[in-house]
Amino acid sequence: EGGKVSYDKLLLATGAEPIIPPVPGMDDPRVQQCWHLEDAQKIIELAKPGARAVQVGAGFIGCIILESWVLREVDLTVVEMGPRMVPRMLGDKAGALLQSWCESKGVSVHTSTRVNAIESSPEALQVVLDNGENCAADVVIVSTGVKPRVGYLAGCDITIDQGIVVDQHMRTSAPDVYAAGDCAQGLDFSTGETAVHAVQPTATEHGRVAATNMATDNTLAYKGSLNMNVLDTLGLITCSFGAWEGVAGGDSAEMYNPDNYQYINLQFKDDVLVGANSVGYYEHLGVLRGLIETRVPLGQWKARLKENPLGLMEAYIGVNREVSAAG
Repeated sequence: EGGKVSYDKLLLATGAEPIIPPVPGMDDPRVQQCWHLEDAQKIIELAKPGARAVQVGAGFIGCIILESWVLREVDLTVVEMGPRMVPRMLGDKAGALLQSWCESKGVSVHTSTRVNAIESSPEALQVVLDNGENCAADVVIVSTGVKPRVGYLAGCDITIDQGIVVDQHMRTSAPDVYAAGDCAQGLDFSTGETAVHAVQPTATEHGRVAATNMATDNTLAYKGSLNMNVLDTLGLITCSFGAWEGVAGGDSAEMYNPDNYQYINLQFKDDVLVGANSVGYYEHLGVLRGLIETRVPLGQWKARLKENPLGLMEAYIGVNREVSAAG
């Protein structure tokens, strides 16, 4: 509005905004984002049972939207430019299982595919793909991810990389200015570098640390956010924790049961569990997170986990008993 407000301490918590791909035809009213309530209401009007729907993007939020499409009983095609579904959360085997699961529920999935254009006619939209195919659609929803909302800071003396760069106290490069949540680029627990983790647990912890430091003159250091996601797609649970893609010099263990849509992969650095990726296994996610976050040496339990990656609860109990016995 052009006004000015003085402050002693300032928190920037402006969240994220949708990424809009530069595709011709995005301005057709039958092409929708799913960001505001008004978007959802418009989608409901267009997505009648039996309608032909194309969803652009199969990331975390895209898979949640996908489930809503299926419940609406539309004829759904999903187009993902990455090599697999949820590419920032799942490895090749996990992504392939999720795709197979969605296809078994009647969803057509194209990966490693881009949308070149959306052509309009009164009767329907034509979604032109870079593999030479066209998809007729009554409605298109664009779910191609989010980015930190930082455009308003143009010209300000605040360091911005992927997001607003903050230190271990959530301070920006400007005096007495803090940032938190999806707009902030803070410490990554697994890598020791900074990263944007646009997930609720990170936003909550960012806010707690920033508020404490704004009120107490920087007494609380942030330990870093653990990159983690748990996703339910049409009843199939997938998850990732920490350095799920592995680390230099590390090793791994996995169990793969594609007939039952089950997969688990554990990543180790020396005898510490540093990351995990799973499909269809979700009983001990809290234990899995605990083992990664505490960085507890596994000792003999590493060999047991490599033999049976599902023995997480036994390893957790065993390691903690050994730590307690050692005083």
